[in-house]
Amino acid sequence: MIDWARIAELQQDIGAEDFAELTALFLEEVEGVLDTLSDTARPEALAEQFHFLKGSALNIGFRRLAELCALAEHVAISGQPCGAPIARLRKAYAESKALFLSSEGRRALAG
Repeated sequence: MIDWARIAELQQDIGAEDFAELTALFLEEVEGVLDTLSDTARPEALAEQFHFLKGSALNIGFRRLAELCALAEHVAISGQPCGAPIARLRKAYAESKALFLSSEGRRALAG
């Protein structure tokens, strides 16, 4: 679900303080986009949002979320309804965030 190696690499590359700022920004931006997702939106707009979420999730190490964003992007591009992919994205994000912020996540970040 989470690529802890990617997170450790990113934390090492940018430092603990910048990493904390980056993750706070990531969580805020993803939640903002997830709150605006709607199955009634234009497929092109949804595909763009899914693409943004996918890139952000890959960068920060939320692997499962990125995978689901890639699938949702494909669904949107094909013009199919996106209600189910949106619900899966929201669930995967909530689970990933909970794990990331948990004591297990803090242990993984501490090395």
